[in-house]
Formats: sequence, structure tokens, C-alpha cells
Amino acid sequence: MTITKDMTMGDILAIDMNKMAGILIESGMHCVGCPSHAFESLGEAAAVHGIDVDDLLAKLNAAIAE
Repeated sequence: MTITKDMTMGDILAIDMNKMAGILIESGMHCVGCPSHAFESLGEAAAVHGIDVDDLLAKLNAAIAE
């Protein structure tokens, strides 16, 4: 499985809640508990938070490759 910027935050968290939430929070995205995370894409959330989505994708995908 590969995480993409079009995946919803909810789908990403469903892969591995603890691992994915940790990476998102470390990256400055503290919205993992936000009700809209089920509908907002990673790309949209990254843009709102001023986070480079490509860097974040690299971290998330490296974590699931482990």
C-alpha cells in the first residue's frame, strides 16, 4: 500500500493509528482528532497547515514500509 495526497486523513489513520498519528503530529499536523479528518485529504490538510505534502508522504510511506 502507498499513501497518496488524495487519501483522507481517516483512511491514513486507519492503516496504523499510533504510527501514522505520531508522524502527523510530529510534522505539525495536530488535527488527527478533528472531526473533519474523515473527509479531508492529506493534501488539503497539509496545505491548511503549511506543511510540505511531499516530505510528509515520504515519512508516512517509509513508516508503512518498515
